[in-house]
Amino acid sequence: MISAGEFRNGITFDMEGKVMQVVEFQHVKPGKGAAFVRVKMKNVITGGVTETSFNPTAKFPTAYVERKKMEYSYNDGELYYFMNSETYELEPIEASVLDDSFKFVKENDVCTIMSYKGKVFGVEVPNFVDLVVTATEPGFAGNTATNTLKPATVETGAEVKVPLFINEGDKIQIDTRTGEYLSRSKA
Repeated sequence: MISAGEFRNGITFDMEGKVMQVVEFQHVKPGKGAAFVRVKMKNVITGGVTETSFNPTAKFPTAYVERKKMEYSYNDGELYYFMNSETYELEPIEASVLDDSFKFVKENDVCTIMSYKGKVFGVEVPNFVDLVVTATEPGFAGNTATNTLKPATVETGAEVKVPLFINEGDKIQIDTRTGEYLSRSKA
């Protein structure tokens, strides 16, 4: 059990059957009345953020969110399979659990699988990935000075905007959080 007075950023706790993570907290001692803790918290499973106040003595059960590094193997329709690199067991995860950034993950990439009480609720992909451009309009000399972008398809099938000088076969680095081109990768 953890009391609201012991809250710190990043702590996860169970509130009315929901797993909440403290995003921000502030201990408030008004001139009149009792002290309280103002908390901005995020529902770890749905991603919803709420703000509320608690009595510092309010107690909540601690929620342990398990984070495992697993290697993405393949997908079979609506199921995506991840391999535990220690036991070599495959774990199926439904497509509904994956967020939009998963479109940049290719086979054998290592992701972090997040679960609570054995139920998987999220997959964290690497922040930066290197992918090969499989289709784009050919670039031509003289267009390196402008910051004009063109669409390009990468090896995972995702589409990203790249500078005009990028050609098919080039390896580029992408920020999976924003889906933006960062730079050319070293071959």
